[in-house]
Amino acid sequence: MKTFDYVVVGSGLAGLTFALKAAERGSVAIVTKKSRADSNTAWAQGGIACVTSSEDSVSLHVTDTLIAGDGLCNEEVVRTIVSEGPERIAELVSLGMHFDERTGPEGIREPDLAREGGHSKRRILHAKDATGFEIEKTLLEAVAVHPNITVMENHMAVDLITTGKLGYAMQDGCVGLYVLDELSGEVETLRTDVTVLATGGCGRVYQYTTNPSIATGDGVAMAWRAGAAIANMEFMQFHPTCLFHPQAKSFLITEAARGEGGFLVDDRGKRFMGKYDKRHELAPRDIVARAIDAEMKRTGKPCVYLDISHLKAEFIRERFPTIHETCLKLGIDITHQPIPVVPAAHYQCGGVKTDLNGETSLRGLYAVGEAACTGLHGANRLASNSLLEALVMAHRAEAKASRNHHRQGIEVELPEWRPGKVQDVDELVVIYHNWDEIRRLMWDYVGIVRTDKRLQRAAHRLRNLQNEIQEFYWNFKITADLLELRNLATTASLIVDCAMSRKESRGLHFTLDYPGHDDARFLRDTFIRRF
Repeated sequence: MKTFDYVVVGSGLAGLTFALKAAERGSVAIVTKKSRADSNTAWAQGGIACVTSSEDSVSLHVTDTLIAGDGLCNEEVVRTIVSEGPERIAELVSLGMHFDERTGPEGIREPDLAREGGHSKRRILHAKDATGFEIEKTLLEAVAVHPNITVMENHMAVDLITTGKLGYAMQDGCVGLYVLDELSGEVETLRTDVTVLATGGCGRVYQYTTNPSIATGDGVAMAWRAGAAIANMEFMQFHPTCLFHPQAKSFLITEAARGEGGFLVDDRGKRFMGKYDKRHELAPRDIVARAIDAEMKRTGKPCVYLDISHLKAEFIRERFPTIHETCLKLGIDITHQPIPVVPAAHYQCGGVKTDLNGETSLRGLYAVGEAACTGLHGANRLASNSLLEALVMAHRAEAKASRNHHRQGIEVELPEWRPGKVQDVDELVVIYHNWDEIRRLMWDYVGIVRTDKRLQRAAHRLRNLQNEIQEFYWNFKITADLLELRNLATTASLIVDCAMSRKESRGLHFTLDYPGHDDARFLRDTFIRRF
């Protein structure tokens, strides 16, 4: 048994921020299932939404967030995160992060702010179109030299250990976790009074997604199995513009491309967003994604197009170098040609339910970043609010966890992992087949547009799949692939169950059977828990 003051699962912006702050008070282990640089953060192109301009204000940012959230945002949470954002950004800059700047009207250097859908002002801090990558690199450099941080790469969390599972009669709490060393195949036991889930989202539960392969809903699935409350999993955000090309799956075309003046057009080059919203291309993501989906179904075409070729070529190459280079390698010169795009699963607005300090319903367990449901996003996330939330909530969670740390533990010796009489997996094809089936059924039945019948079909098949996967889990030696499959099936089921219980359309949850809002019954979070 290895003991740490804090264990952080995940190595994105939220997890690394928490770890750096907690390391000033005690020992920290960062558990990450691939390399330390593999995270959703590293894939973020757009930037961080934050009030830094005299033309902007906290109240405007709050209002934009509430409008995008379609009635389900917690206004106290929204105002707190937006208000505390500038101070957290300043800390990030002090670590070495550099955001793009421009020369202001008086010759003074100032942030080069971008605008994205749903924002009434330019407030997006960015580093070209690779903001997340630069943030991740900055934080990892700080982590690498901190003596109190142990990074456990190629280690995947298996399950949380709770006092309830150990048979104690006291209030249930998290006291550690089991972790698979993917290189040796051995399972290690980690003891801690503070466990932080910073595992990112679950985009890989869908066939088409902008997320990296690691986004398999691990934190949500583990928290649910341990008895923590889960909320709002029906609100899965589909990014409107993922590159449509057989050689470049999962490549995002940042919303900033529309913020800088890009047009969405059909195969004849005709703009169509005016039919769906007065804000045209700068409407919130749920509206734009549904509009593109409707256009594709109306025309029978496999994609629509994002056209920025009317902008200056030099500006395009300077502002969007990653997108320009990637598309050029595929034979698309975005300075002269429109970009073929389709919607794809992008961000989970629900997750492990927390308060304003990142505390879950399970004592000793915290959740930050995309794995958490804080109340900021409501029924639809406002673009670039996610990195802001990760920064602010990691700071608040660490402050609360450190205040509680020495007062809430119980002296226990955790049992070692007992594998039982299991055998090596001899039919990996079963794992890959089930993985593929989950992603396909979620795309077909629980996508941008839903119906009761589609959800019922998904629920029926997922019940059977969960039984198959559970039998596989208990009879074979665990591997990272098997654990991810188990978590995918659990997360998919949570999404379906939440969606089935919301008999209305709101934000990202749109169902043909209930096309309107029902504030009398559903102006509330959707809660689900195992016990």
